[in-house]
Amino acid sequence: ATVMDITQILLAAQSPDGNLRSAAEGNIKQFQEQNLSNFLLSLSVELSNDERPPESRRLAGIILKNSLDAKDSAKKELLIQQWVSLDPSIKLQIKESLLITLGSSVGDARQTSSQVIAKIASIEIPRREWQDLIAKLLSNMTQPGASAPLKQATLEALGYVCEEIPPEHLEQNQVNAVLTAVVQGMNQTELSSEVRLAAVKALYNALDFAESNFANEMERTFIMKVICDTAVSKEVEIRQAAFECLVAIASTYYVHLDPYMQTIFNLTANAVKGDEEPVALQAVEFWSTICEEEIELQEEYEGSDDANSTVNYRFIEKALPSLVPMLLETLLKQEEDQEQDDNAWNISMSGGTCLGLIARTVGDAIVPLVMPFVEANITKPDWRCREAATFAFGSILDGPSLEKLAPLVQAGLDFLLNTMNDPNSQVKDTTAWTLGRVFELLHSPCSTNPIISNANLPRIMAVLLESSKDVPNVAEKVCGAIYFLAQGYEDAEPASSLLTPYLPNVIAALLTAADRGDMTHVRLRASAYEALNEIVRVSNIPETSSIIGQLLQEIMRRLNLTFDHQIFSSGDKEKQSDLQALLCGVLQVIIQKLSSSDAKSIIAQTADQLMLLFLRVFACHSATVHEEAMLAIGALAYATGPDFVKYMPEFFKYLEAGLQNYEEYQVCSISVGVVGDICRALEDKILPFCDGIMTVLLKDLSNSQLNRSVKPPIFSCFGDIALAIGENFEKYLPYAMPMLQGAAELLVVLDQNDEDMVDYGNQLRRGIFEAYSGILQGIKGAKAQLMIPYAGHLLQFTEAVYKDRSRSMSFLLPFFFVTLLHG
Repeated sequence: ATVMDITQILLAAQSPDGNLRSAAEGNIKQFQEQNLSNFLLSLSVELSNDERPPESRRLAGIILKNSLDAKDSAKKELLIQQWVSLDPSIKLQIKESLLITLGSSVGDARQTSSQVIAKIASIEIPRREWQDLIAKLLSNMTQPGASAPLKQATLEALGYVCEEIPPEHLEQNQVNAVLTAVVQGMNQTELSSEVRLAAVKALYNALDFAESNFANEMERTFIMKVICDTAVSKEVEIRQAAFECLVAIASTYYVHLDPYMQTIFNLTANAVKGDEEPVALQAVEFWSTICEEEIELQEEYEGSDDANSTVNYRFIEKALPSLVPMLLETLLKQEEDQEQDDNAWNISMSGGTCLGLIARTVGDAIVPLVMPFVEANITKPDWRCREAATFAFGSILDGPSLEKLAPLVQAGLDFLLNTMNDPNSQVKDTTAWTLGRVFELLHSPCSTNPIISNANLPRIMAVLLESSKDVPNVAEKVCGAIYFLAQGYEDAEPASSLLTPYLPNVIAALLTAADRGDMTHVRLRASAYEALNEIVRVSNIPETSSIIGQLLQEIMRRLNLTFDHQIFSSGDKEKQSDLQALLCGVLQVIIQKLSSSDAKSIIAQTADQLMLLFLRVFACHSATVHEEAMLAIGALAYATGPDFVKYMPEFFKYLEAGLQNYEEYQVCSISVGVVGDICRALEDKILPFCDGIMTVLLKDLSNSQLNRSVKPPIFSCFGDIALAIGENFEKYLPYAMPMLQGAAELLVVLDQNDEDMVDYGNQLRRGIFEAYSGILQGIKGAKAQLMIPYAGHLLQFTEAVYKDRSRSMSFLLPFFFVTLLHG
């Protein structure tokens, strides 16, 4: 193979001169397309040559890496096949070049090379190729006089390889050798802190491979000792990485942790009290992870005979008296204005999150440990104390029993409402969040002693409505509290009448919040509209239909105004799309609410205007709005029934576009659901559009690029179409039935050890059942004989589901047999 000198082209591709840059990019693309082998080899030589400029080497590494991997699964598979089909001698030269680059004097080149090595390993090692890679990397660690940069880059490469390939593709002796090299690199006798940091990070990536090593007490104890020693290194980054290893071990090897917990508790306690925040955060994360493991064990074995025999060491319960005070102290370490930053994450927030997980783990036992802290700090002059006390209280509301919490909440609710007038914004923010938690977790109108009653509801509503005018971050939490307050009435129809007197003021307050000029806090508008949706859902229509009707007109007015927005940038377009999506969401909820009651006439009167608005939204070509508008149209089809047919000629092109939107598969999935809604609304009036719909649906099923989650609903949709058009479905049988048979055969080869695949299999079964049921009910009477050629396969499928060991679909069988016999 001929290696081309591509330095100048790579430098030109980074030139500020647009013409030069464009020409260079064209040359690179042409070289790649005409001779991929030479192209990749030339890139690897460029990357490995210390005499070439850093800029050209950096770009060579990026292009090389992007030639092996991609986020898009179809493109990634294509790149893998391209690499696999290259001449073996070329691949060998590229790999040797990359291994040489690990010893480069330029850090960027070393790091890029280690990443590219891992990408190639992820392709080749599962194919039983490049079997000497691990040995070659390990020889870098053991050769006399190996430089610190070479060791660092080698450890990074080992770490990346472990990150890229599944554990089953390394032999145990290779795993042992990797762990030995990594542990040696972590040793304090290693003078280079960069090497030690790379070793700890490599160990983190290698932990999944160490299952048999952790099953061996002597090896496990050695690994744990090295990690615990590393957790007190003098370098912050190394301590942080060591604690990240402990977090991963808590998740992966919980069952082996018991002998080391006292040591780990001491390490985490010291880190939380006095270490730098990145280290302290990981120390708290360790306990959060232990909570998650024990919660999962409790949920998995709840009520079963295995509950006591399962390895649940109850580490949290044992550590509770020391752990809770340690975490409560973290709550006092807030940052100024942290509530203004949606992405803020600090030791105070981490501590509160961990307290919440502990509450879920141990239930009532946490309450007496937290309440003294709340009572001691809630009235102190220092805002930090008041905020920490409120945060602590709000954090423990999920877990303890209602009997334990109800008296505390009833005693403290008025105090919380008063605190919404606190002079400090952060205290108000946390109080509003806590009120939302109270309403979400403890508000139950049907209970014997409800948290919210006729007596305190006026005060609650007055405070919430006033606080919705507060600064945006507080107002957003208040909207959340209103949402949860309303949600509590969702399954209590008579009790929802309690909200009726407040409805006009609540709607006005939420619309005002959504319209705020100080919209720097982007989530306020969304929170206000979500709360508005929930208020509509729980409203008592006989009492509120006129109010909801007025709201319908107001939301339609607002949606109409969005078409007049000046669009000068992609940011403007995004803002318009986000607002249209929210407004279409509100319209969907209103349509659903009014169409399920005697107020259906309101929808009939406005249906033409609504449909016109939705069609204008589609013309804006935004995926997000497309989803929300499509869902709203599904609701409108249900509400208007057969009359919806008059909108089909104009709407069909948008429906077809939605069904063909393979890239934004959520849009495609929702469009499939809307076809079902329209079938139920129009029945046989949908017949003129069925050829177009069925053609697109069959193409969707054959398209490998379409996300698999869309395919089960498409099968269900076949059933909806067959039910709607009855015997007219005959013409589609030769196309639909083979698709159903193929999907049923696919079920046999799905990996039953993969939870995602098991779930997908269940969705597929349900979709196939619903298709067959609809088709059998649609094609009956004299035409029933058309199904005879498919009867054998149909019964085979039913038998396979019956014998399925998970029996996840068995509840559908009786209904299906009735359909079959009826057909």
